[in-house]
Amino acid sequence: MRRRAVGASGLSVGRLGLGTMTWGGDVSPETARLLLRDFVAAGGDLIDTAPAYGGGRAEELIGRYMRSDLRRDDLVLATKAGFGTHGGAQSVDTSRRAMLDDLADSLRRLRTDHVDIWQVHAWGDAPLEETLAALDQAVNAGMARYAGVCNYIGWQVGTAAAWQRAVPGRARLVSGQIEYSLLARRAEVEVLPALGHHGMGLFPWSPLGRGVLTGKYRGGTPRNSRGGRDHLAWFVEPYLDTRSTAVVDAVAKAAEGLGLTTAQVALLWVRDAPGVTAPLLGARTTEQLAALLRTEGHELPEPIIAALDDITGGPHQGRVGT
Repeated sequence: MRRRAVGASGLSVGRLGLGTMTWGGDVSPETARLLLRDFVAAGGDLIDTAPAYGGGRAEELIGRYMRSDLRRDDLVLATKAGFGTHGGAQSVDTSRRAMLDDLADSLRRLRTDHVDIWQVHAWGDAPLEETLAALDQAVNAGMARYAGVCNYIGWQVGTAAAWQRAVPGRARLVSGQIEYSLLARRAEVEVLPALGHHGMGLFPWSPLGRGVLTGKYRGGTPRNSRGGRDHLAWFVEPYLDTRSTAVVDAVAKAAEGLGLTTAQVALLWVRDAPGVTAPLLGARTTEQLAALLRTEGHELPEPIIAALDDITGGPHQGRVGT
């Protein structure tokens, strides 16, 4: 797998990452083990997780299999803090106390003394300087090698990144996570320019449009899909509208002409979009993961890219003039 630098930092990762949001829930422990092994065997190393994923179960599984199946040094572990279950209820708490408590718990579950990228999971009510000071403390203590943010909108990215760059010795932000796909291009308006200006990489989550860009919903909602499950239907439903259906049909047509699957075309568009470091794959089966990993030897032709840009919102400003 080809590698890319994470923004302007010295860290590099494979250009596809493995997301673990459904581990400990829809993904069984044995399937998680196989996903990890197959991903690393294909040259991948970026594993993205969070305390909120499976109530900590995803981190526990990664920690277990790092002991039995993988080497810690072969992985780039990225986890988060500030969002999860606090006091019995799910909430955002980005105070210094909550952030550092989350990190301590993550390290225990992961069975390691450090993570490679520690990320603020969401914008919170705590003073921003307090939240960012927790990142500084973790990096200075060696508990985290790099710091990033997730789900920040443009001005939030800019404010946080500028604060960290204002004083020497603060942990500069190297990455941002945001939803980004052919069905969700809003990040191009402000988030991507902010990340680029501050030398930060982008890890898009849900690059397949919450599964809709696989084409599996074209004939209805499969019972075994996320959209067919009560606890996840709300997540998929926004992309089952008429506009999204037209986009999926266009992607499927392109895939047919290229000899690829609909999911592969959708992933290739995100993977090679300007500013993207590594899309996070949310595959729930080894078959799904294998198909997505086979994109490594492919690139979309420029006319296809332009056509997909046009049908999903217009030219990508990052491509203009290139």
